[in-house]
Amino acid sequence: MSGESRVRVRLVRSLAGRLPVHKACALGLGLRRRGQQVELQDTPQVRGMIAKVRFLVEVEVV
Repeated sequence: MSGESRVRVRLVRSLAGRLPVHKACALGLGLRRRGQQVELQDTPQVRGMIAKVRFLVEVEVV
């Protein structure tokens, strides 16, 4: 696993009342509850989903 960059994403705002596309991106990242965090491989696809919901999440490079 060495050589792979990873990002830790934490959902800091609720998904309640959000647009379906924002909910889908959060769920695609594996985020379901506020405060939940996941560690993901840093790929262009993941970065694109993070960009869609940047106002809902905090991102940390691991």
